[in-house]
Amino acid sequence: MYAQGEESGAVPPIKNLARGVDKLQYVHYSGNMDNKQATAAFDALSQETRLRVFRLLVEYGQDGTPAGTLSETLGIPHNTLSFHLAQMSHAGLVLSQREGRSIIYRANFEFFTDLIRYMVKDCCRMEFASIREDKKRGCSVIEMPSCCPPKAKEKTS
Repeated sequence: MYAQGEESGAVPPIKNLARGVDKLQYVHYSGNMDNKQATAAFDALSQETRLRVFRLLVEYGQDGTPAGTLSETLGIPHNTLSFHLAQMSHAGLVLSQREGRSIIYRANFEFFTDLIRYMVKDCCRMEFASIREDKKRGCSVIEMPSCCPPKAKEKTS
């Protein structure tokens, strides 16, 4: 599994429209996630609709997509989607930005990468999982040694 190996730093100004905040906010991740942040993220993703929305946002990548597209694609009423996007935004999983008359939502890949790093570095023992930086590819690689080797496939003659 590969996770983007971006340096921590300031993200361009984003209006946090899902919570109704009208001022610009700068988000900075130090790469040091705590239990409270991780719990909020997992709590948000533990609801089926929010998990479906987040997975779709990941597919749209850094460009994101308007809320209307999410609503139509997933068959979720606009007001229900708005509630779920607000929950995910509050947990740090989703960023929003106004573009003309539309609000574009996108997965917060930096935050999600930090969440994965937190699980691997802080929750797993070294013999189960580790992260190494692949400078050539410019990414982080999560290595998970097999604790249970796969069953050998029988050859057919």
